Amino acid sequence: MSTSMIDSAVAVRAGEEVDLVKVGAYLRAQGLQLDGEPQIRQFPGGASNLTYQISYANRDLILRRPPFGHIAKSAHDVVREAQIMKLLRPVYPAVPEIYAICEDSEVMGAPFYVMERLVGVIPRQEFPPELGLDADRTRQLCLNVIDKLIELHQLDPQAAGLSSLGKGEGYVSRQVEGWSKRFRAARTDDVGDFESVMQWLHDKQPAKEVAIRLIHNDFRFDNVVLDPQDPLRVIGVLDWEMATLGDPMMDLGNSLAYWVQADDDAFMLGSRRQPTNAPGMLTRREVIEYYGRQTGWSVANFDFYEVYGLFRLMGIVQQIYQRYQQGNARNPIFATFGPFANYLGQRCERIMAGSAL
Repeated sequence: MSTSMIDSAVAVRAGEEVDLVKVGAYLRAQGLQLDGEPQIRQFPGGASNLTYQISYANRDLILRRPPFGHIAKSAHDVVREAQIMKLLRPVYPAVPEIYAICEDSEVMGAPFYVMERLVGVIPRQEFPPELGLDADRTRQLCLNVIDKLIELHQLDPQAAGLSSLGKGEGYVSRQVEGWSKRFRAARTDDVGDFESVMQWLHDKQPAKEVAIRLIHNDFRFDNVVLDPQDPLRVIGVLDWEMATLGDPMMDLGNSLAYWVQADDDAFMLGSRRQPTNAPGMLTRREVIEYYGRQTGWSVANFDFYEVYGLFRLMGIVQQIYQRYQQGNARNPIFATFGPFANYLGQRCERIMAGSAL
């Protein structure tokens, strides 16, 4: 198996350096055996928390910290993320082991945590050809990834000691209200108001949650790690920043908003960031039906959750686009986010028009 497929870090970006002396001293005080002089590199992806690889002679560690600069107190809460992972690992072994959680900002200027490094392949826009995935193996991998989401959703939060991680009941209505409020606040003049979508979500929301479970809220192929020796085996699930207690159907709806399949139109295909269009991949409808069979939960009214997932993504895209319009985000690709928000709203409207709800 080629090492080029293993997710790897690069040089640390200017202005985002870490004080390795202070961090190393802190980790040794927590009981970690660290040999030799450390080397540090940074993972380039992601627009949220910053992720570094610190390599000692005897082990590699992963460090996560919030972005530099002023951030809202509740945003980028790495301590909460690490605490969730620590609680979850005994009942969901795909979570990396947490070695240290530091809430003292004196050590490196911000809270941080350190966890094990999972050495594996993270599927991004395209599968590496070296994986040798034909249509049958791609389908099996797809099922294995979905099974990891189902496994998470089948956990009993109370029995696992996770019942304090969210408000639970009322999750659906809180999300519909919250994302409607955020979209209205971020809307720009060149994006439709989509009041009809928000009203439909308000009117069609189920009376209660299907269940209250721990949900990931960002479950995608590029947040799973595959065994490099057996790429059909999922050895890790990453990025628990937005995990909470909520409705598992909402979690699936969120995931499917990013699920671009082979027969989607050119605009949707142009937004693809994971290999869900590869030959052998399940379609969105097949994912929904498989999820329903495996969980025993009815997916007969899944239109609501699908529209919700698209609307939530539209809200995220629109918030970024507004920051770009205001000059607070400079990546030129963000100029396309206004048209993308309109597109997502129109997809919501098409599903609504054909829905029996």
